[in-house]
Amino acid sequence: MKTVLVLNGPNLNLLGTREPAVYGAQTLADVEALCTKACAAHGFKLDFRQSNQEGVLVDAIQEAGREQTAGTLAGVVFNAGAYTHTSVALHDAIKGSGVTAIELHISNVHARESFRHHSFLSPVVKGVIAGFGVPGYALAIAALAGMA
Repeated sequence: MKTVLVLNGPNLNLLGTREPAVYGAQTLADVEALCTKACAAHGFKLDFRQSNQEGVLVDAIQEAGREQTAGTLAGVVFNAGAYTHTSVALHDAIKGSGVTAIELHISNVHARESFRHHSFLSPVVKGVIAGFGVPGYALAIAALAGMA
């Protein structure tokens, strides 16, 4: 059984309390429960992580690339948070590792501040899901299942 890595970046540990009008009332624990259910429905195991540290996220992406090469990982659902708009290091980690990744945003970043309109990740991921709220995670997992 292959694994899906759901990787969450900075401030996503604050879901449920941080700007609920933008991100909703669901917590990161609620997201993990939804991802567990979605992975099970597609025959995947879940590896669910969150970090506020860019280097930890780079390490996780590189590890995921090795796991995908070994045939044990289906891909990564990556909500990089603010690092989406700033991190060349995460871009390089995805590109360099060759991992199949889907960029995910809970909010519609294109309907928000202009600095959120540019993504360093979009050029190196398989697809982008934005604006569907927390259910977007299940959509991303289904997309990975469709690629397997």
